[in-house]
Amino acid sequence: MKNIKHVFASFVKDESGQDLIEYALVAGLIGLGAIVAMTGLSGKISNAFNSVGNSLTNAMS
Repeated sequence: MKNIKHVFASFVKDESGQDLIEYALVAGLIGLGAIVAMTGLSGKISNAFNSVGNSLTNAMS
């Protein structure tokens, strides 16, 4: 029983994987922020390309 307690205590104190988890969380938050930003900007970008396309079409006529 002491051996199980010792293994559990050493497992709780072990922080070797903590950095990897923190980097994964930060990368996930950055990815989520990028998706939200691109979703919000997609309409504006589409309108800008349509405006440029219409301007070019009208200039060629």
